[in-house]
Amino acid sequence: MDRQVTYADLKISRDSSSPEILSPPSLPQDVCQGPPWHRLALKLACTGVILLALTVIGLSATERPSPVKCPMHWHPLQEKCLFFSHDINTWHNSLADCSTQESSLLLIQDQEELKLIQNLIDTEALLYGIGLNFTLPQKKWKWINGSFLNSNILQITGDAKEDSCAYISQKSFVSEDCNTEYRWICQKCLKPLRN
Repeated sequence: MDRQVTYADLKISRDSSSPEILSPPSLPQDVCQGPPWHRLALKLACTGVILLALTVIGLSATERPSPVKCPMHWHPLQEKCLFFSHDINTWHNSLADCSTQESSLLLIQDQEELKLIQNLIDTEALLYGIGLNFTLPQKKWKWINGSFLNSNILQITGDAKEDSCAYISQKSFVSEDCNTEYRWICQKCLKPLRN
C-alpha cells in the first residue's frame, strides 16, 4: 500500500479589509527588572561579593607570617620568649608575676634547651626560679603545666622535699626552698606576626 502525498500552494492575499497580524506588544523595560530599589540592592550585593572575593584573594596572597618577635626586654629562644627578672621574690610570687605578664614560669623540655637557657644567664652566681616544684603526696617533681619531671632527661641536685622548688644558674639545676627569694624566668610561646 502506497500512500500518496499531496502538496498544495496556499496564497494568502492581504487586502486592506483584513486585520493585520500584529506582533506581541513590547513590554516596558522596567517590568522585567523590578522596581528601582531591587536593581540597587542587586548592584550592592554584587559589589559586596566582588569586594569579599578580592579581600580573600588579597589576604591569602599577602598574609604570610613575618619573623616572630618577642616583647621588649624578652629574649627569643627556639619557639619561646624568655624574660629574666632583675628583682628577687619567692617562687609563688614569681609565679604570680609571670601570670600578670600573660606568661608562665619557664618550662624546660630537655638538656639541650637547658644548656641554651644557661648560656643566656650572664652571671654565674645567680639562681633563677622556673616552673617546677616538688609535690606531695606524689613525692615527685611536677611542672606547673601538670606533667612530671622525667629525671632521665633532667636531673636536679639538692633535696627533694616539701616546699622545694627548682632553680637554674649558668652551671646548675638545683632544688631550693620555695620561700627563699631569687630571680625567675618567665616564658611566652612565640606567635608569628601577620603583615
